[in-house]
Amino acid sequence: MPGLPSRTAQETLPWSWYSEPELLRREQERIFRRSWQYAGPAEHVASSGDYFTCRVGDVPVIVVRDRDTELHAFLNVCRHRGSIVVEGRGNRETLQCPYHAWTYGLDGRLRAAPRAKQEQGFDSDGIRLHELAVETWGPLVFVGTDPEPQPLADTLGTLPELVAAGGVEVERLRFRHRSQSELACNWKVAIENYLECYHCPVAHPGFSAVLDVSPEAYRLETHERSSSQFGPLRPGREGGEVVEGQFHWLWPATKLYAMPGPQNLAVGSVAPLGPERTSAYLDYFFCEHGPEAEIEELIAFDDQVGVEDRALVESVQEGVRSGLLDQGRLLPESERLIGHFQRLVRDALG
Repeated sequence: MPGLPSRTAQETLPWSWYSEPELLRREQERIFRRSWQYAGPAEHVASSGDYFTCRVGDVPVIVVRDRDTELHAFLNVCRHRGSIVVEGRGNRETLQCPYHAWTYGLDGRLRAAPRAKQEQGFDSDGIRLHELAVETWGPLVFVGTDPEPQPLADTLGTLPELVAAGGVEVERLRFRHRSQSELACNWKVAIENYLECYHCPVAHPGFSAVLDVSPEAYRLETHERSSSQFGPLRPGREGGEVVEGQFHWLWPATKLYAMPGPQNLAVGSVAPLGPERTSAYLDYFFCEHGPEAEIEELIAFDDQVGVEDRALVESVQEGVRSGLLDQGRLLPESERLIGHFQRLVRDALG
């Protein structure tokens, strides 16, 4: 197209990749179904019979603690006719499908199917819910849908050390609050917005008044399948146990960060609902008896940043769908975490 620069490392992904239905199908298959993703708080499955449901991309998942206290993750799909087996979270003796009452033990094995004994040729032995990989790190549960997943530690990399070095003691943290939203944008737009603070001085005045987001102070790091941003407090600002903002990303769609103040961690994922619609949630963790006023203030502060980000990402989606330009340009240093993310997307899609 006339007026566009020749291909360089600073060009973005093609803008058509943010709205094409066929590309999203490939992303679900080659990205979300081959990776680890944060699933939920470990305390939601602390006792035998506890379960919660979630999604990894478009894959419905059950996480459950069985009678022997072993943690499992299963595809939340009945082996009979494909119905979703359970919704929400709670505590159960069994997992029963609401369609035909096929009933599974907490270990995933089929325990009962109405009329099965009267059906000649039907053998229920060996029928069980499809098992997925599940691991924990501190108060966090991760699920992997790859048939041959690497250990979670390979995905986390140096993240546990970075979080600890920033003053966050994950073992002390307890789940406090979940924030959920739907965004009128492609999932990659939401991730890319998180991966840079170049926009912060313009779009987040409150955030930028607390953290020093100048290029001299705001540090960026890339790792094999993750990246990190570090923002120190502005001079004169009082901190707490956590003295620096740290904002981590794990391939493909898990966000994990801590703000200066009391012990805290926010963790969540985004998942595509369609080519131009994304679901997002964040779980907030604090110490059980942390300072109530500071906790409420931090959650409210983060909510405001979220409101500002929603307007930004939905504006980007409107722009990239216009169809008259093929792609954009990236600043090689200030937006290098986006460049790293986009290279991983290209590699995954082949």
